[in-house]
Formats: sequence, structure tokens, C-alpha cells
Amino acid sequence: MELIKLLTEKLGVSQDQAQGGAGLLFQLAKDKLGPEDFGQIAQQVPGIDAMVESAPESGMLGSALKGLASGLGGGNAGLGNLAGLAGGFSKLGMDSGMIGKFVPVLLSFVQAKGGEALKGMLSRALS
Repeated sequence: MELIKLLTEKLGVSQDQAQGGAGLLFQLAKDKLGPEDFGQIAQQVPGIDAMVESAPESGMLGSALKGLASGLGGGNAGLGNLAGLAGGFSKLGMDSGMIGKFVPVLLSFVQAKGGEALKGMLSRALS
């Protein structure tokens, strides 16, 4: 898969880490977007279903961080969403700092495949 190769090359992660990390982020987008909007993104990202299926559960740490971050106020809602992924990234052997490295690669890939509108849709879902 083109996106997985891009992630492994740019971020120095394994193929499993790339697939699971992308899957976690796409699962978040899928949860926040309606089926029609997510379907538009899915059409541009080959193998997106396999990525989502390979994503580990975020776990209790992610849920606790998400709850804490969302309790900080509405302005930090994006922090809560991304913090909720920390447990899943940890299960993949990556620290939570990798989330911020995955996001721009995914956004750039989606923009290259589907244009600025799809990138914006994904960006809003991940923020």
C-alpha cells in the first residue's frame, strides 16, 4: 500500500506500526464523519479498511487522557480526540508523540489523492 510505504519511509516505523497508526487515525475520522463523508476519503485511500481493521484498541490510558483533555474545555476538544489514541499507539510500540507525526503525512497523502476539500474534511475530523 502506497500510504504504508510512505509512512515507513518518512517516519522510520515498521509496516505494522504504519498500518496500525494510520488505522487508528482513520478510525477516529470514521467515528466523527458520517458514512458519506468518510466514504469519499475511503475512495481515495487504497486499503483503508484493512488499516482500520488492524488498528489496536486505544485502551484505558487513551480513554483516561481523552477524558482529562476534554475536561479542560471546548477549545481542547482536538487534544482529547488525539489523546484518546495514545493507548493504541503505545500498543504498537510508539509513544504519543508519533500521533503528531502521522497526521501531516496522512493529510498530505489525502490531499495528493483527493484534493484540498478532502484534506480539509480529514483535518477537521482529526482536530
